[in-house]
Amino acid sequence: MRVVVQEGDFDVGAELQALRQGDPRIGALASFVGLVRDVNDGSGVTEMTLEHYPGMTEKALTAIVDEAARRWAILDALVIHRVGRLLPTEQIVLVAVAGGHRGEVFAACEFIIDYLKTRAPFWKRELGSSGARWVDARQADDQAAERWRD
Repeated sequence: MRVVVQEGDFDVGAELQALRQGDPRIGALASFVGLVRDVNDGSGVTEMTLEHYPGMTEKALTAIVDEAARRWAILDALVIHRVGRLLPTEQIVLVAVAGGHRGEVFAACEFIIDYLKTRAPFWKRELGSSGARWVDARQADDQAAERWRD
């Protein structure tokens, strides 16, 4: 299980290949890639900046991945989350989960991204035609995460 917070971009294909490399038990791999959009809540976005607390963020992401591993029979997982200045169409996040069967990896991947959106300590500031603004959590993200409660 690996968690990485970085400024630089990532190669999705290379990361997925490395995740499943050499493990014949893996029969399924699910992934999610989040991208920067050029619009949010009806406002144009020309760039966004993601801020975080180093150490604290990695710890929170690791706890989310560990919780997924407790809930589902997965063999490995990867979360790469970018920080810093990002432009529309750029990759923000990769969540990938490997396991023996598709049901387990789909559920774990969805759980990780839902919890990441609501529990990971990131702060997002968008810049657009109407100026800069800090982005609050979305109610839809909270509702998505709520369905995983025990």
